[in-house]
Amino acid sequence: MRISVKRYGTAAIMLAGLGLASPALAQDKTVKIGVLNDMSSLYADIGGPNSVVAVKMAVEDSGLLKKGWKIDVIGGDHQNKPDVGVNVARQWFDVDKVDVITDTPNSGVALAVSNLVKERNKVLLNSGAATADLTGKACTPNTVSFTYDTYMLANGTGKALTKAGGDTWFFLTSDYAFGHALERDTSAVVTANGGKVLGGVKHPINTADFSSFLLQAQASKAKIIGLANAGGDTTNSIKQASEFGLNTQGQKLAALLLFINDVHSLGLKTAQGLSFTESFYWDMNDATRAWSKRFAAQASKGSYPSMTQAGNYAAVLHYLKALDALGGNPHDGAKVVAKMKEIVVDDPLFGKNQLRADGRRMVPAYLFEVKKPEESKYPWDYYKLVSKIDPEDVAVPLAQNPCPLLKK
Repeated sequence: MRISVKRYGTAAIMLAGLGLASPALAQDKTVKIGVLNDMSSLYADIGGPNSVVAVKMAVEDSGLLKKGWKIDVIGGDHQNKPDVGVNVARQWFDVDKVDVITDTPNSGVALAVSNLVKERNKVLLNSGAATADLTGKACTPNTVSFTYDTYMLANGTGKALTKAGGDTWFFLTSDYAFGHALERDTSAVVTANGGKVLGGVKHPINTADFSSFLLQAQASKAKIIGLANAGGDTTNSIKQASEFGLNTQGQKLAALLLFINDVHSLGLKTAQGLSFTESFYWDMNDATRAWSKRFAAQASKGSYPSMTQAGNYAAVLHYLKALDALGGNPHDGAKVVAKMKEIVVDDPLFGKNQLRADGRRMVPAYLFEVKKPEESKYPWDYYKLVSKIDPEDVAVPLAQNPCPLLKK
């Protein structure tokens, strides 16, 4: 393994090679994978360096290294800025000869990078960005979304809470593409299920003080305060809502996007009772437990995997299976993605399912509730399962999807 550090403009790029010094075979069997995410700010816990760990595990588990492939994994910090993300990606493609980018939490960054990926005919394996537009109106032949999207979150948490009597909503929304898409999709679900949106307020990304926003939510008298944010913004808004005593006044917080790392940071005393939707939980079955314990042994701070870190593993594993099926790396992104859609998607974390023509992986969703402190029996035992939701119920129906790839 080799580790070095370079700087491209304002973005710090951390290199962690996984290459083998084996000679090239008849077909090109070299691959370079770039893990592009937030390495140091509000989304670092759900992605960050530990996403690189997950991708390296996928490389090892693919079996391609033993077949003589040379595979390098590099990581870069997009700093939650679309221009920085695009500059890093351009450097990777034009100078470092990266074939595929994975992760991309931050929908604004992901949408911008997806355009460049199409232009350069590379591959984007999205796990971290939530916007459903990546496989909707902004879909391309080069981008796939593996883990979740705003439509899934809305049709999981939003529908369940509305049907349970939470029929008035007010949104605290992160003011960029992800938050806008999540509020849009959840509002549509709330309205379709007989609820009413009373209003909302948008906050800057990575803000420290939510007091004015929470006061507006409190004044709305809405039964549900929908948090259309993520990472550090979610944990800060939940902590401050608890300090305001919102839960004791008959209002319920809906964490529309919550990760296990957020719960760990908040602690069960503060997070207990929160309802949310995910497509992965480490303690679901023997296979997820075995993989997650391997991950935790290598991850910083012994952290257990977030949904998106698990999604990075699954996406890269499937990408490498497609390259193996092609007999080598054609360095043609659209061709590789077409092969990914052709072969069965199967991994120990999300099971066996389909990669649709629009690039959306059809995984089931799970509605969870955070346990009370006394219900947790061992470390990272944080969730209790409320219900499982079929993939068809949490993905935009193809007939309603504006993805240009679906047009005849």
